[in-house]
Amino acid sequence: MVLIDDPRWPAHGKLWAHLVSDDNLEELHLFAAANGIPRRGFDVDHYDVPADMHAALVAAGATHVSGHELVRRLIASGLRVTTRERRELTGD
Repeated sequence: MVLIDDPRWPAHGKLWAHLVSDDNLEELHLFAAANGIPRRGFDVDHYDVPADMHAALVAAGATHVSGHELVRRLIASGLRVTTRERRELTGD
């Protein structure tokens, strides 16, 4: 299932939400591509999506959940990338 949380993360003068899959990354990438989200929006285990896309993504089938629920389901799926793993992957 593709999940989306509330757009509450500020960056670049906008608020952003997270879009994840609780099953597999292929599902997430296919949903993102079908809804015009560029691959550059992918950040290791999620897509960052601007607030102005939120309603359209829910209408397209993403399930709206709280940020806490999104993280809980991402961890349960085994797809969550920890901060340490993210640093190792991105070199930050």
